Amino acid sequence: MPTKNIDSYEIEFTGELLEGTGQWGAYVSIFAPSSNPMHMTNIYPKRRVSADLTFSDQHIAEAEAEKAVPIILQELGMHSA
Repeated sequence: MPTKNIDSYEIEFTGELLEGTGQWGAYVSIFAPSSNPMHMTNIYPKRRVSADLTFSDQHIAEAEAEKAVPIILQELGMHSA
């Protein structure tokens, strides 16, 4: 699963096969540092982004998920786009 670091956040963006279809969905999870250096706090549990869209393969879905990250961070007040 692709991971990207923005500021102190660790972002996972994934493409997952949608059950019962041959299509893929785009998903994002966001983690922040915790008081334990061996642990990250999940502050944005894995959610499907662009829920009205499906994609023909995993890599396209992952690219869509990655595009959504700056918008999500800005909406959460964690990063300016």
